[in-house]
Amino acid sequence: MIALLALMMFTGCDFMRKVAGRPTSEDIENRRIEILLEEEAALMARLDSLRQVEQKMMRDSLEALDSIRQLGGSILNPAAMGGLFATKLEARYYIILGSFRARSNAENLFNTAKNAGYRPALISFGKGGLIAVGVSPVNRLQDALSALHEVKKETFCPKDVWILVNE
Repeated sequence: MIALLALMMFTGCDFMRKVAGRPTSEDIENRRIEILLEEEAALMARLDSLRQVEQKMMRDSLEALDSIRQLGGSILNPAAMGGLFATKLEARYYIILGSFRARSNAENLFNTAKNAGYRPALISFGKGGLIAVGVSPVNRLQDALSALHEVKKETFCPKDVWILVNE
């Protein structure tokens, strides 16, 4: 019995674990490090995947911008028109059919777009008091390009239609 106590005092728990066929503290630490490395590898793979998606979105956006320029279209930020005024927009992009000083003109185009099956919005701009008629609210630039193609086919669509970027 004394020999067993002396053996335990000088050899420690790892000896007893080894005798019992259990993992030693070194085995446990090695496995912990292995698990951490696996988790780190999984996180790095997710980051790489996110970077690839981000790069694809950037390429798609640049292609859409090039297509819009080739169509002769333009993209404007509300700041270029004096900023938005008391208008809360639900989407990032709108196809702007026209902007007017007279509300009645904006309402006429609004009704025309609505009767054609679009979901128009009246957008008020600050300093100049302009009221724009926007249709096809979308949140992706590629979708805005598709919407621009569709709207340009309409008879009521003016040649100087443009895309509003609500940032």
